[in-house]
Amino acid sequence: MKTISILGSTGSIGTQALEVARVRGYRVEALAAGNNLDVLEGQVREFQPSLVSVNENLLEAARASLSGSGLNTKVVADPCEVAQYGEVVVGAIPGLAGLASTRAALERGAALALANKESMVMAASLIWELVAQFGGRISPVDSEHSALYQCLVGESLNDVYELIVTASGGPFRKGPADLSTVTPSLALNHPTWNMGAKVTIDSSTLMNKGLEVLEAHYLYGLPLERVKVLIHPRSVIHALVRFKDGNIKAHLGQPTMQMPIQYGIEAAPSSMRLPGDVRGAARPELPFTNFDLAGTLELTHPDLNRFPCLELAYEAGRRGGVAPCALNAADEIAVEAFLNGQIGYLDIPRMVQYVLERCPTLPLSWDSIGETDAWARELAREWIVQSSPARENKERIL
Repeated sequence: MKTISILGSTGSIGTQALEVARVRGYRVEALAAGNNLDVLEGQVREFQPSLVSVNENLLEAARASLSGSGLNTKVVADPCEVAQYGEVVVGAIPGLAGLASTRAALERGAALALANKESMVMAASLIWELVAQFGGRISPVDSEHSALYQCLVGESLNDVYELIVTASGGPFRKGPADLSTVTPSLALNHPTWNMGAKVTIDSSTLMNKGLEVLEAHYLYGLPLERVKVLIHPRSVIHALVRFKDGNIKAHLGQPTMQMPIQYGIEAAPSSMRLPGDVRGAARPELPFTNFDLAGTLELTHPDLNRFPCLELAYEAGRRGGVAPCALNAADEIAVEAFLNGQIGYLDIPRMVQYVLERCPTLPLSWDSIGETDAWARELAREWIVQSSPARENKERIL
């Protein structure tokens, strides 16, 4: 039996990780839940963790809600405490919010099944320093990075020419021609994957794929120009590895997250300790699933004019330092503003580009990550005010 804790237990990855725990018989020791008390209470009743965390403003309500359950579950406000539990920590709190608990898990030398790609995007070199210092391990949970990992097990990265991650192309791969007409409800209607709102919007702009390119670059140590993206609408091929002899390995699987989560948890104790070090982890014993392979497995190049966020992610990676942190912060503000009706769909890449072009050149450190994130968010919010429809209408009237 494996013992696990889950950072982000009420989100898409977290709830699916608990489905895996139910099937595989893991002992769930701690959960970090954020705001969703209703879902958390059901999780506590079923899995009986020793500790849960919620946002501080909900601390007393959570304690009152769980006190009548007859369980001895401790309720705290800091998800970093959750990261102190379990043989394997599933890191699934999205965005910058997941960085501190990712760091806490690695500082205790835990095996980390990493779904929070932003941690690696913002702080890769610092994360690998923690792995080397404290002896923890990382296994990727994103379907694309899990697919790359499985293709690379038993291989030498010296023999690899390029890594390729696939993208479905999202809801706007072919239409509408005018993306300025896109509404939040249209952008949230992903054709193949069931994900949270932020990731779904990022998938529609291909920003999510840009972040995955950066994560693959930092996980496996290959130069950025040798990490590529291909559009694959069926979402059956998740990643490909092209070797220097011309051969290609491809990973195919269902477009669900249960398999990558299981692999991430069960491979974690024997997974990567250093960039580019892929250990020969045994394939976990997983329930057999069948799906239809018949049909065209189309692969095409992404249209960077239609999806400029992908190129912006490459640019942030080329600049290095704190630029990926600024990219991530600007995108978080842009997606939130789009979902709230403050900006249009095409304003997302415009805002991210505006912030990225003004990003200072700073060496990467835990302090500079925090400083850059705060600076980028403030600049992005100023851009919203300066570019808002209300301001434009006022100027026309004047």
